[in-house]
Amino acid sequence: MLKLRDEQLTLWDTILPEEIRKLPAELAIIDELLDDESFLQPFMEKHPTKTKMGRPTYPIEKYLRLMVLKRKYNLGYESLIKEVGDSITWRLFCRIAIDEPMPDPSTLIYARKRYGDEVVEQLNEALLHKLKEKAVLKHRKLRTDTTVVESDIHHPTDATLLQDGVKVITHLVRKIRQVASHAAQGFEDRTAEIKEKILSIAKVLRRRSRESWEEVDRITESVIEVTEAVVEQANAVVAKIRETGKRMAHQSKGRLQTAITLTGQLIRQAKQVVSGTRVIPDRIVSFFDPEARPIKKGKLAKGTEFGYKVRIDETESGFITGYAVYNGNPADDELLIPAVKAHIETFGVAPTAVATDRGFSSKKNESAVTALGVKRASLPRKGKKGQARTEHENQPWFKDLQRYRAAGEARISLLKRKYGLGRSRYRGLVGSKSWVGFGILTHNLDRAAKMLAKAAK
Repeated sequence: MLKLRDEQLTLWDTILPEEIRKLPAELAIIDELLDDESFLQPFMEKHPTKTKMGRPTYPIEKYLRLMVLKRKYNLGYESLIKEVGDSITWRLFCRIAIDEPMPDPSTLIYARKRYGDEVVEQLNEALLHKLKEKAVLKHRKLRTDTTVVESDIHHPTDATLLQDGVKVITHLVRKIRQVASHAAQGFEDRTAEIKEKILSIAKVLRRRSRESWEEVDRITESVIEVTEAVVEQANAVVAKIRETGKRMAHQSKGRLQTAITLTGQLIRQAKQVVSGTRVIPDRIVSFFDPEARPIKKGKLAKGTEFGYKVRIDETESGFITGYAVYNGNPADDELLIPAVKAHIETFGVAPTAVATDRGFSSKKNESAVTALGVKRASLPRKGKKGQARTEHENQPWFKDLQRYRAAGEARISLLKRKYGLGRSRYRGLVGSKSWVGFGILTHNLDRAAKMLAKAAK
């Protein structure tokens, strides 16, 4: 049953002095913005509103405010609960009474997974409309760029990915042995053997010679053989589980089958690599986040990043008005038209000007954005330019828009440094969409609070 808020006042609400109940200026503005009913609407659409059965959910207004504080101050779930519980100001902001027990961290985790990424996207849209009503959001100019949000994974190698698969399979079989010992008979724990082989790879690579790479391939082949044997034994365990009717055993069986399937994919991938095929489409780079992909953005410090590509759209007011998280590494020039269309859908009108880097540029895109209603498109052409194109790009308005575009790099740096977009702590594409969405929501709330506080002075 959906519970939006706690309506009843507590004794502490009347006893506390006004000085204590007063929130800091910027936090008070964020509190006022989040009071709007439009922020509750996405949750109401997610739940059947007529049903009165079942245990009530954790109040939505408390959940939303807790998640904003979490991202605003880069706190983990356990740290968030502790810090809010110890602070009268944060309790008041989250509408949690002083004598009210704090929720368990798992309550927030389950809620975030249940509501998913679509609710976060709708919350961002609701905030944009609210800021437009308050006349602090301008949307005549649009700049868009892409970056990579890295997954929270270790650096992948074929051998370590297989090691992860063996570890998970062995752990699941160990759990099955506790409730159905007959099913796990004959399964051998070979994690120590694989660990020894992984350590030998590190020793070999210190030599930095051609022969060392050939030896690494031979060691990887031996890791593949061990992993195949583990998968074969795990399949035998799955077959034996059919004979028992215990519920826990069947739950572990489902997870074990998933782990076996993924490990099989990693085995086939590793075999391709040791046979000489180094470039593999849709290469899996993590056992625990199999949707993450290797992405090259041409950075000197990081040749390859592992995670998800993110498009960031920003207007002249400094607000992020649109974003999208992509699986894989689509070309930038395929993402400009969706960005302009998303802007039109949000605000009902095309931006007057659009500025991007040369990665988004093409004749097709320039014609398309003009057809959508954009009057000035500052898209530097790739490759060698003719005299007419050079004169076009030397016009003052074109250069002004490029200077405006360059400032977008600072915004992306801020999002990565302060709002967590450097590394996603949630797994999978859906989890990363939620992570990025909450980071952008918190950034826009902070930006709005600063602008409204400055206007009030």
